[in-house]
Amino acid sequence: MSLFITADDGTRLWAEDFGDPEQAPLLLIMGANAGALTWPDEFVGLLAETHRVIRYDHRDTGRSTHAFTEKPYAITDLATDAVAVLDGFGVDRAHVVGMSMGGILGQLLLLDHPDRLHTMTLLGTAALFSTESPEWAGPSPELAALWQEMGDTRDRDAELDWRVRHWRALNGGVLPFDENEFRRMEERVIEHAGTHTEFPAHAHADTSGLARGDELSNVRTPTLVVQGPADPVNPPPQGEHITKSIPGADLVEIPGMGHALPSAVHTPLAKAILTHTRR
Repeated sequence: MSLFITADDGTRLWAEDFGDPEQAPLLLIMGANAGALTWPDEFVGLLAETHRVIRYDHRDTGRSTHAFTEKPYAITDLATDAVAVLDGFGVDRAHVVGMSMGGILGQLLLLDHPDRLHTMTLLGTAALFSTESPEWAGPSPELAALWQEMGDTRDRDAELDWRVRHWRALNGGVLPFDENEFRRMEERVIEHAGTHTEFPAHAHADTSGLARGDELSNVRTPTLVVQGPADPVNPPPQGEHITKSIPGADLVEIPGMGHALPSAVHTPLAKAILTHTRR
């Protein structure tokens, strides 16, 4: 079932769910400038064997409201959107999986809305800023160069080519990269959005309110941290750092995984998440 959910500020968020509505809900929160369909269907299907899975388009992605240039917002507002999605589906508490920026939002939920959570899984992300945050290496030079081109004007074919190059760089260079797999996904993303041009709003959003890493020591929600050893965005030991910051958190490393979700990681990643939620 798909529906539009209206947040408190009037933003409309497109969302859909899969699986038995009587099963425990699991909310998927994707990374920056990426919408619901970036969660691969095969992976969603594996989770939906056990859970009612909900995925949604962040504002300024997919079919949700695109209005950043007229009404800028902060990253923290995106965490509030996640709560609005739960409300829209009538969900009191959910298991949550946040990837990349979605993991940042997941940490904000851990701090501000623990009553809405059964468990949290933080995937391919970094810890909220703290007074003792280590100095991490930046993204790979290839990624940094691609990010300089994000939002440039391109026709549909050139945009598809750019997105595939971006996914190849995100994949990390260890696991095989199937260009056709990611091209098909991005064709669906474009068809779903109705456009191949989307302003990368999250790259421009206000980042104030994210220096709360010291508060993670107060978290009591069961938390799993999933690290990709070949992640070019948030490489090890960032996963270890988050795990040490959250009491009782567990760390799992998916062999060869980078900062993408190719078919090779669907089964081991779903197994790790489901083992966590079943506890």
